[in-house]
Amino acid sequence: MVFTLLVASLFSTITVDDLHSHYADIFRTGNRNAASHLWASWILAQAHQLSSADLERLFSGFCPVSGSPVNPSEYNSFHYKLRSLVPGAEHASGIMHHCCAPCVCDTHDMIWADTKTVSLASGSAALTFAVIGDPCKHASALERTFTDPFSGSETTLGATAPEVQCNANGKLKGATYSDHSAVIIGLLGAAPALNTPRPSEPTPGRVTTVGSQSFQDSREYAGFCASRASQGYNSGMGMIFRQVAQISPLEAPGIASTIGGSATSTKISESSRYGSPKRDRKGTVGEEGL
Repeated sequence: MVFTLLVASLFSTITVDDLHSHYADIFRTGNRNAASHLWASWILAQAHQLSSADLERLFSGFCPVSGSPVNPSEYNSFHYKLRSLVPGAEHASGIMHHCCAPCVCDTHDMIWADTKTVSLASGSAALTFAVIGDPCKHASALERTFTDPFSGSETTLGATAPEVQCNANGKLKGATYSDHSAVIIGLLGAAPALNTPRPSEPTPGRVTTVGSQSFQDSREYAGFCASRASQGYNSGMGMIFRQVAQISPLEAPGIASTIGGSATSTKISESSRYGSPKRDRKGTVGEEGL
């Protein structure tokens, strides 16, 4: 009994509501666009006083793509199989939460998985995180213009994602890095194995239940994502997150970057996950890719 009370006293309960209440502290400009690395770093700074369950719960309180606060439920919980940066592991599976369906497409196209050992209240744990490349490897790209698919006007990431800022040392301000030097923007939460082929009749929005866990199978969004790509990404975050994530694209271990080099394109590393996916002219993974 005494031992149980002692262990319980080690943990500090921080709720998703508590996380949301720190929004203004985390995003000083008030704009969270494509800046989920700041949510992640705030949570990881509290990790030493959290249980693994509480850490996972806090990571379910925001969308890794948009940065929007999220109240987690089975309806915004998505099961993923993401490309992995870990040598010898082609992919990693897990659950992430989103604010809207278009974020599923951007996750499949742009986000990878990588590990990091975190010190929790109960000890160290190796966890799997959602990651992107560090845009500050090519900081000038943040000021390049691109066309906003909603307004049709030219803008920059500096204007639309003001929290994506670079330190003087060329690192993303406020970011926490994974074992293979990628920027952590989310956590792949515990998920059951999906030992079934992709649904023959995909139904976006359908909830799947395996054991005691309910979620949406992100593979059901293949057709939706292909349609969104053909329309120029005029939904969800539009091009903002995609522009940030593609500045310094990640590659599978052993495949060099196309930026500043002459090695194979990141498209090859994507096909290592999807199996030679078909692509539209924008280079987006099409329906066969999910």
